[in-house]
Amino acid sequence: MKSEKTVEELQATHSIPGVAEVVIGNGGLPKVVTQISACSGEIYLHGAHVTSWEPADSEETIFVSKESHWEDGRAIRGGIPICFPWFRNKADNPKAPQHGFARITSWTLNSITAGSDEVKVELSTASNADSRVWWPEDFKLTYRATFGKTLGLELEMHNTGSSSLRFEEALHTYHRIGNIGNIRIGGLDGATYLDNTDSNKSCYQQGEIEFTSQVDRAYLGTDHSIQLLDPPMGRRVTVVKTNSLTTVVWNPWKEGAHSMSDMADDEWIQMACIEASNIRDFAIELQPGQQHTMRATIFVEKL
Repeated sequence: MKSEKTVEELQATHSIPGVAEVVIGNGGLPKVVTQISACSGEIYLHGAHVTSWEPADSEETIFVSKESHWEDGRAIRGGIPICFPWFRNKADNPKAPQHGFARITSWTLNSITAGSDEVKVELSTASNADSRVWWPEDFKLTYRATFGKTLGLELEMHNTGSSSLRFEEALHTYHRIGNIGNIRIGGLDGATYLDNTDSNKSCYQQGEIEFTSQVDRAYLGTDHSIQLLDPPMGRRVTVVKTNSLTTVVWNPWKEGAHSMSDMADDEWIQMACIEASNIRDFAIELQPGQQHTMRATIFVEKL
């Protein structure tokens, strides 16, 4: 569903001149754009979807496909989709949207605030007739994206119902890279992972992750930081996680990209997903009135 307020109304209420504006983005979808000395960035109300973060001393860090669909009811390909309240396919309903409904929902823009060389955008969504078609629970989600020298992401879930509930979540971050064949991912040595390219077979990670074919893995019991080493772009990207006990690493490779209508055949070379998450046996259980907040902070250093 589209935003109830017009872009002009949102701009009049929330913009900070010279710092952050609400504008019409691709497909006529509203987005917040920010340009400050520390970085530039943008986030769409559709899916509360971050689509850009470019620190002042680095190139763009977020990958978005040039073939992405920009329309109601469809997920943006790339950026940082929010997967909620399930991950991948819904076990009891194959017709339900993949990765949940949060990434195809129009969120409410609550506020834009400017701090010391950073801009924080807060959005929210809550249970309604549309969400209950797929998931009967009562909830409120609040998402805060802080653009600055680092990119801070905070997903807060509140059980507003009268019974306990269980959900999965992931910040499905598409990192823009130089070349998939020349990057490495560190921080997961010794972790157990489930290999989704091999019927979720349980495997053991030895050393850094290198890419020679399709990778779709859920690393379990991983609450520590992850490093993306990207020599072609001369940088190291670090993801620091809080209240996230699983990490998903994904690249579709040539065959997977070719099967996607919203990704160009050669774009898989320029992206790698590292996802702060809580999925499968690490799904979150909340009692009535309880809250849970998962955070991810991304920063870039030169190699």
